[in-house]
Amino acid sequence: MAAYQTTFYFTRRIMHLGCRQAPCFVRLSRTNFSSQATSPNKLDNDAVQVLGNRYERDEWTNVTPQILSKVGRNLHNQQYHPLNLIKQRIHNHIYARYTQRGNPLFSVYDYLSPATTTEQSFDSVLIPKDHVTRRKQDNYYINSDHLLRPHTSSHQRDLVKSGLDAFLVTGDVYRRDDIDRSHYPVFHQMEGVRLFTKHTLFEGVKGGHMLELFEEGWRVPEKQENHSLETAKLVEHDLKQTLVALVKSLFGEDLQTRWVDCYFPFTHPSYELEIWYGGEWLEVLGCGVMEQELLRRAGASDKVGWAFGLGLERLAMILYGIPDIRLFWSDDHGFLSQFKVNDINQPVKFQPFQKYEPIVRDISFWIPPGFERADFLDLVRTVGADVIEEVSLYDEFVHPKTKKTSNSYRIKYFQLERLLTNEEVSSIHKKIQDAAVQQLGVEGRF
Repeated sequence: MAAYQTTFYFTRRIMHLGCRQAPCFVRLSRTNFSSQATSPNKLDNDAVQVLGNRYERDEWTNVTPQILSKVGRNLHNQQYHPLNLIKQRIHNHIYARYTQRGNPLFSVYDYLSPATTTEQSFDSVLIPKDHVTRRKQDNYYINSDHLLRPHTSSHQRDLVKSGLDAFLVTGDVYRRDDIDRSHYPVFHQMEGVRLFTKHTLFEGVKGGHMLELFEEGWRVPEKQENHSLETAKLVEHDLKQTLVALVKSLFGEDLQTRWVDCYFPFTHPSYELEIWYGGEWLEVLGCGVMEQELLRRAGASDKVGWAFGLGLERLAMILYGIPDIRLFWSDDHGFLSQFKVNDINQPVKFQPFQKYEPIVRDISFWIPPGFERADFLDLVRTVGADVIEEVSLYDEFVHPKTKKTSNSYRIKYFQLERLLTNEEVSSIHKKIQDAAVQQLGVEGRF
């Protein structure tokens, strides 16, 4: 479905309209969001403008023009884009499998602004003040109070607070990450949440009317301190059953799956789902039973629920055999035409449309106090944009007398759509060297 034609349904509780019996469906057209999608994004000495909103700069501002240029692209809503195909397949599966009085149970949101408050992205999902995921080195801050969302969980609390019991949120998320074929500073996530009341969780259980959602207890690996064991096990069962059915709808009914225990701040117990695909086990999503404190803060203390998060790029790269994450941002016909299908369930295997080789250049420098690797990677992205395939630290040396540290990075230059010349690469590399000296204060060894 074309982004400019996209329509979708979302449920709101009728209680907002004066009726408490059933959900209603409101049809929104793409034009409701057109002003947001076309708003310019700018960065100047005093402010950052994101999707038409102006934010004052401060010492936390580290978002770059290169990153701002991606905001509003909404690849997951572009017709015939592989991320859109994956998204639509998940929506269709969820719509068909989970209904309420003949209507889809899950609400859908795929145009929520990625500019969020730090409270939305961290506090609302119980990430501690000193947690590493809040670090400036890991996120793109607009200012000290706002950032480009690092995960779609940033919208969890607000949607639960609005009265929704089941929803899917899809959007672009931003992290200062490594530079290689499987990492990109902008990628796309889908968040799923489902809540249960005592009645909806226990209605199919014999003697369910005698069971309780909550109890006074202790936190153990199997459950939270205020959940009854029956609650924890039923929510876990529903979650795992839902997600195994989902990945099998994408990869085939014969798919082998396994669950791995893990940790997330906003769920307990928490799991990762792995699939056996292409001769190896691959992690495809994280999930868990929602922390009750999160629901309490959202005004849903009488409910329990589960949540999951998955990366659309990761699923698409596995399913379609896409070798380089930068391809998702390509406008090249040779890439996009491969996904122009009549049926979104049609098997597609990516076929390389060029045979170029990367050009490699090395850069070495003495690092100053306070040097952050993430700042150097952002500088390389800003200067080189998407002609940079990979940046890797291949040597670190400490001078025995001066105790100064030298870093040596290998940069691979590779244009997806055409062959780069040595002259072009040399020019870009020189600009990176100069910018590293001027902006980061390094002492060049070139």
